[in-house]
Amino acid sequence: MEKFYITTAIDYPSGPPHLGHAYEKICADAVARWQRLKKKDVFFLTGTDEHGQKIAKYAQRAGKNPKEFVDETSQKFIQLCRKLSISNDDFVRTTEERHKDVARNIFMKIFEKGDIYKGYYEGLYCTDCETFYLEKELNGENCPVHKAKVEKVKEEGYFFRAGQYRERVQRHIIENPDFLLPGVRRNEVLKRLQGEVKDLSISRSRVRWGVSLPIDQKHVIYVWFDALINYISALNYPDGEKFSKYWPASLHLIGKDILWFHAFIWPAILMAADIELPQRMFVHGFINVGKEKLSKSKGITIDPLRLIEIYGSDALRYFLLREVSYGKDGDFSEDALIRRINSDLANDLGNFVYRVLTMVARYWDEEVPSPGNEEDIDRTLRELCLKTVSEVDKKIDNLQFSEALARIWKLIQAANGYIEETAPWALAKNSADRARLGTVLYWQLEALRFIATLLFSFIPASALKIWQQLGMDEELMTDGLDGIKKWGKLKPGRKVKRGEPLFPRIEAAPVAQPG
Repeated sequence: MEKFYITTAIDYPSGPPHLGHAYEKICADAVARWQRLKKKDVFFLTGTDEHGQKIAKYAQRAGKNPKEFVDETSQKFIQLCRKLSISNDDFVRTTEERHKDVARNIFMKIFEKGDIYKGYYEGLYCTDCETFYLEKELNGENCPVHKAKVEKVKEEGYFFRAGQYRERVQRHIIENPDFLLPGVRRNEVLKRLQGEVKDLSISRSRVRWGVSLPIDQKHVIYVWFDALINYISALNYPDGEKFSKYWPASLHLIGKDILWFHAFIWPAILMAADIELPQRMFVHGFINVGKEKLSKSKGITIDPLRLIEIYGSDALRYFLLREVSYGKDGDFSEDALIRRINSDLANDLGNFVYRVLTMVARYWDEEVPSPGNEEDIDRTLRELCLKTVSEVDKKIDNLQFSEALARIWKLIQAANGYIEETAPWALAKNSADRARLGTVLYWQLEALRFIATLLFSFIPASALKIWQQLGMDEELMTDGLDGIKKWGKLKPGRKVKRGEPLFPRIEAAPVAQPG
């Protein structure tokens, strides 16, 4: 069985999760679920990055020690995954011993190779992103990411000879066009690699909250060197069965604010440790509110758990996947969310599901009819169903979630149109049209089966409800994508049952404003 290892970036639990954290997990989950439908052996990792000066600072403000603080805040990210129906196979925390052991292992491997040395670093430092910046990278005196004033810091530290890997990483990106996407991010990194790349300070002596260096207990490993290793520590590198089975990663999903660390620092670390590079990285944009990036440090946040409580997990998943073109920034507003729920989910999808199952209950005693002779209009619907499967497959492979959903919605609209054109209510009035009525109802149910399976990666809870109403939840979970490449899987005589509307219309004004 072909393997597929997908990761999100691990989140920094200095505060509760915001909508940007939810977005990355939802995108990764859509890919993971789709690959499982394709019968691949999927391993899906997410987690939290729990060390560093910033965590220590926030813990002190909360009156807790750092471990107590991250034990509490990381649970909110775990809860978010659960509430969003994220199907991750593991949740790694960098305070776990399994991770710290691997971080020290990698440090020693590179140290013994001669690529780590002791020295002094003096530079402009942003505590919020725990990064040194060159003066030319600043906005005046402020960090380009957090807009907070940087401080001048001089400290003893251990350095990774990252500069000597500049040409190797550059060559790898050039020779492997799909390694780093989208193209605008690839070009951004290649442009930066044309200039000088300094060695990386990978330890801190002023910070005590971190993984202690195996060679010098006065130092802890720099949080970014530590955090990146999660992708292999969760696989029990170097001797774990999971590592030999799943590495290299098939896909890293990351945000554009951590591009450099993943596109250069991480490959350089892996090269130094003689570990194969991941196959592909895809960089997404920010979720903005009124054109402002969501930011815990700036107080611009939207609580995704609150949105889930009000609108439901699938509605939020659908909105983010449909509204935002992956790789670009997206803007969130509650008004836009409600419009999508009412137009796409309630009117188009919900209405189709309810109409089909209502007609089967009314005209065929809640049983799947036996189809008779097909007509051109039937063949057109079947061909569109089959075509949509291949189109959605290509779109998801390219992480074009919005475009994939647009294709599915064309099918839903066509299926609604099929109902209007075939008019089952008119056929039901004449016993001579009984056979034709059975065919029309069967075609509607088959289209619904296709639609539910196509939607499972995006809105899994709702897709499962449709499967259950069709009486096929167990079969479709095992059949996967191959099952909907074959028309006629629904067995005549099977009982179906109409449920409550999937997505009731929302008339109330927005209630979950950003805070």
